[in-house]
Amino acid sequence: IASHPALDAAREGFLAALKDNGFEEGKNLEVDEQNAQGDPNNAASIAQKFASDKLDLVLAIATPTAQAAAQNIKDIPVLFTAVSDPLGAKLVESLEKPGGNLTGTADMHPEALVKNAEFIASDFPNVKKIGTISNQGEDNSVIMVRKAEEEFAKHNIELVKVAVSNTSEVKQAAESLVGKIDAFYITLDNTVVDALESVVQVAEENKIPLFVSDKDSLSKGAFATYGFDYYDLGYDTGKMAVEILKNGANPADMPVRYAEKLDLVLNMEAAKKQGIEVTEEMKAKVQDKKNILNDSES
Repeated sequence: IASHPALDAAREGFLAALKDNGFEEGKNLEVDEQNAQGDPNNAASIAQKFASDKLDLVLAIATPTAQAAAQNIKDIPVLFTAVSDPLGAKLVESLEKPGGNLTGTADMHPEALVKNAEFIASDFPNVKKIGTISNQGEDNSVIMVRKAEEEFAKHNIELVKVAVSNTSEVKQAAESLVGKIDAFYITLDNTVVDALESVVQVAEENKIPLFVSDKDSLSKGAFATYGFDYYDLGYDTGKMAVEILKNGANPADMPVRYAEKLDLVLNMEAAKKQGIEVTEEMKAKVQDKKNILNDSES
């Protein structure tokens, strides 16, 4: 649907899994990569093109492209990755037995939001209002914002919501929250993540902690998340592709998979810029110390 670190990493992982299992570009694999540039209409046109091409398999990265593929591609195996809620997006009949020509990997780890909310509530007790920006035209975003609102409410934290329709509106939306919130929380919203630098700038200028839902957004300047590597998620999807291409597996019978590894990730450089004092208690919650990023003390 768009190019940003998480989705790019998923693509790279997918192609790596194919290569590791004997499918290599330039040798015995031809890849037609298309980018919808954040536009669902473009995604539909791409899906229609793929439907008419003689392809062996289609990979749809993110919910809007997966929905476009589901609507337009009926006779080709379709895998998806970086999709938050395959059931809610009506991509599969069930997670265990998808039932059609689509299956893949989901990026809304069942425990990620729970752990993010617990971390903010326990280690940032002054956070009573948390702001989020989302494109309500993305089904995945609607679902995630609703779930975030429910989860934060369990800790008496109010979610303050601002809607955008494209990336150019993200900075103004972030600025509109200044003075009304104690922290930012950005979900796996493709529109907002694509323009995350705008939110990072506002967070730094106003010393507001920026929490996110994906590990790859920390490379753009976010402070913390309970997350996983999208490369690994893409790699798992690539292994599913191998099962289809080599062994003739049927997507209808292949359960949807989740990322297996989940850990707290902290960006120490972002912490300084956002006025956050990272305690030893916070660091102790990180299982793999490589997930303490930009730590000058280590």
